[in-house]
Amino acid sequence: MSAVSSTRTAFGRVATRSRATPNLAPACSRCNSTSSKPNPYNPLNSSTPPPSSPSSTNGDGPTTHFGFKTVPQSVKESLVGHVFTSVSPKYDLMNDSMSLGIHRLWKESFVNAMVPRLSPSVHSNVNQSIPGSISGWENWTPTLKCLDVAGGTGDIALKILDKAREKYGNRDVEVEIVDLNEGMLHEGQKRVAKTVYYNTPQISFTHGNAQSLPKHIQDNSIDIYTIAFGIRNCTSLEAVLKEAHRVLKPGGRLGVLEFGKVQNPLFKEVYKQYSFNFIPLMGQLLAGDRDSYQYLIESIERFPTQVEFARLVQEAGFQTGELREGKGGAWTDYTNGICTFWRGVKA
Repeated sequence: MSAVSSTRTAFGRVATRSRATPNLAPACSRCNSTSSKPNPYNPLNSSTPPPSSPSSTNGDGPTTHFGFKTVPQSVKESLVGHVFTSVSPKYDLMNDSMSLGIHRLWKESFVNAMVPRLSPSVHSNVNQSIPGSISGWENWTPTLKCLDVAGGTGDIALKILDKAREKYGNRDVEVEIVDLNEGMLHEGQKRVAKTVYYNTPQISFTHGNAQSLPKHIQDNSIDIYTIAFGIRNCTSLEAVLKEAHRVLKPGGRLGVLEFGKVQNPLFKEVYKQYSFNFIPLMGQLLAGDRDSYQYLIESIERFPTQVEFARLVQEAGFQTGELREGKGGAWTDYTNGICTFWRGVKA
């Protein structure tokens, strides 16, 4: 979809360029681009499209991994973009099939830890506690501004809003979703159109870059930053975490939900066989795309261990608690480490 002086969004409302119209680049990844200031009532905010990637992976310059392959950094964005453009129409179905529905429980626990529960007028001293346990987090400074990065389908954002509204009666929560993939954003648009949050300032979509967030997201402006199953696809984990630290307010909370490393040796081997054999097959049967799901499994294998990633969170400037799992630790493992929730607080 090319940018013009005016265009019609997925919700059928005309948006002009002065109102932040979509300017989506094809085959873009979930983690990289820039964006203009959003209109909260516009379901999709615009951004400057990323530079086109080289037609070949040959050439000089720094390299990174794309699954098990080594590619130039300038190429990875485009390659990841093609993957998510391909999988977006069947993304939710495949998540259910690959995890046997367990991903819903992981996300529920994640959101329970991150959701606001206090009124905006109540404040706590964030220096009184280190975020070692989920229960401790729930009593901290209330959240007004949430940023859900690589959250194009709106799954996590809607869970945050639902939890705040249904459990705590809190409607003073706004979630901005930042994602670079056109297909994922449009899936999110369609989902939001069926909810009570449609056409309200509580949720907005921005086409943007996790490694260099849109300029309208200012320093010290965000209460909660979430990224679920997206950071492993980014070229620089360090850059993503640095940006998260920049935009969070002092006392603001970081939550990263991502595939971890299975701890039990026997279960680890069973899970590995399941991942590399069953999941690509399901991708072929349900989505007609074996290669994209093969990449997703390889990207999980290449992601750092729980301890290694927790150290990256600390190096970005976050307080995490002790470098271990569980209460008082920097992360919580779900399902024997298949999925992990890392947490941090900006001092």
